[in-house]
Amino acid sequence: MLELVKVLAFTHYLQGPLVAQMMGDFGADVIKVEPLAGAFERRWSGLNSYKNGVSVYSFTANRSQRSLSVDLKTDEGRSIAVQLAKKADVLIENYRPGVMERLHLGYEELKKENPGLIYCSCSAFGNGGPYQNIPGQDLLVQAMSGIMMQGGRKADPPIAVGSAIVDMHAAVLAEMGILAALYEKRKTGLGKKIECSLLDAALDLQIEPMDIYLNGFSLYERSVSGISSRIGQAPYGVFKTSNGYLCLSMIPLKTLAEIFEDDGFLAWESEGQFVRREEINERVAGWMRTNTSEYWMKRLDEFKAWYSVILSYEDVEKNPQVQWNEYFNEIEHPTVGSIRLLSQPVRFNGKTYKGTCAPPCLGENTVDILASHGYEEQEIERLIAKGIIFDAAGSRHNSNRGEKL
Repeated sequence: MLELVKVLAFTHYLQGPLVAQMMGDFGADVIKVEPLAGAFERRWSGLNSYKNGVSVYSFTANRSQRSLSVDLKTDEGRSIAVQLAKKADVLIENYRPGVMERLHLGYEELKKENPGLIYCSCSAFGNGGPYQNIPGQDLLVQAMSGIMMQGGRKADPPIAVGSAIVDMHAAVLAEMGILAALYEKRKTGLGKKIECSLLDAALDLQIEPMDIYLNGFSLYERSVSGISSRIGQAPYGVFKTSNGYLCLSMIPLKTLAEIFEDDGFLAWESEGQFVRREEINERVAGWMRTNTSEYWMKRLDEFKAWYSVILSYEDVEKNPQVQWNEYFNEIEHPTVGSIRLLSQPVRFNGKTYKGTCAPPCLGENTVDILASHGYEEQEIERLIAKGIIFDAAGSRHNSNRGEKL
């Protein structure tokens, strides 16, 4: 779908690479520009997980891209980046604010060379303002944005979501901005700068409670009995059974009375499930503890109540709906062999897009990329020998080239 779009990605884990990966999954030609030591995700991985010596994080958000390894701290390295930017439709970067400008690769300079360039800048807090230079990543932004105060029981400490949801949502928002700008460019021929920060994304994730708060309403305190949101009616959350947990959502009082054979729930019908939120949660919690999850699932099914079991990753992998959706993708990596990844989640005409190629090795495509941009073989060999670029098939670069940008 995006086969004619050329993307240049100066990215490191996680928001930036995810934006680039989505563009590549949909057919764009994405060049990932990496330092000689490789992007951050090549040298670090959650759970210290390495497969045949390769970081699992380097798989997570780098498929459907080609790798160019170049030293941007040199004049010749920057010249290569500028030459590529002249022919690009989209540039994605998520270095710290100011880094691209110091490298003379900022939007204002590059748009003079390429007025049609769509320049997407991703950051933690934004490219301006009092926090622009403060280090930030998903967990810290969850803390700063209020997300940690929305879930859990009243007695619990603030609770983080156990996945990088802010990074992932921020990537989707940035992707939306790029696609909108590409559509507009068809009419104007001009590019523009797009900015999307993790803080923006974290607040956007809270559109329901935040908009309620902004319009003068105080959120409920976190519930004593059920782990739930601070705006939902009861029951809405996780409840312990005698042998596990179940998640219940917005079951009417009449249905609760039937499930638990307890007409006490009906006494609150006149006031409603918001006003009597805590009492309802407490009463439901008391009943749920008296029997097994399997017993309550049968009762909940009988009365068509909204609920879900709580699955581990082992359970999710075997879940028939997940399998039907073809959400797990097995591909061959050039050095690791078979790897398993999540597929692109959007379907088109019933088809799941699984990416155009495996995550590349560092510098795997350096020579081919430069050759396709007019560099002669002798010049490429000179750049390799000088340590300006790294070719995966050639000799290794000097060890002192791995500084962070």
